[in-house]
Amino acid sequence: MARDVFHDLVKNALVRSGWTITHDPLVIRWGRRDLFVDLGASQLLAATQGTQKIAVEIKSFLNKSAVTDFYAALGQFGVYREIMAEQEKDRTLYLAMPSDIYTDLFEDDLGRLIIAHQQLKIILFTPETEEITRWIN
Repeated sequence: MARDVFHDLVKNALVRSGWTITHDPLVIRWGRRDLFVDLGASQLLAATQGTQKIAVEIKSFLNKSAVTDFYAALGQFGVYREIMAEQEKDRTLYLAMPSDIYTDLFEDDLGRLIIAHQQLKIILFTPETEEITRWIN
């Protein structure tokens, strides 16, 4: 299984932000198929609120066509979200991407439409500083 070029960067940034990596990768099974979400993580909330759990699919968008990568990422995210809705109801799925890609692909009319209708949850990071810069819910 090939890892995204930014896999370790996002993993380390999550840890620095207080998350515990629980799965690397998070394996979800549907029928006879095993699918691999890049990371599973958890974070302790206030003592009375319990633990927040997330799954993170990391995308670099480094191919010649960022739009083709955009289509592929949306399809993969959608498949994972449907399976997790059945099996991992307490875990929220996020799509992680570089901040500049988000600006290029998602901060226009098409991007806003897709985020709203696909209910995308996004983690933005800056590769140069290896930091998470924004959570979009």
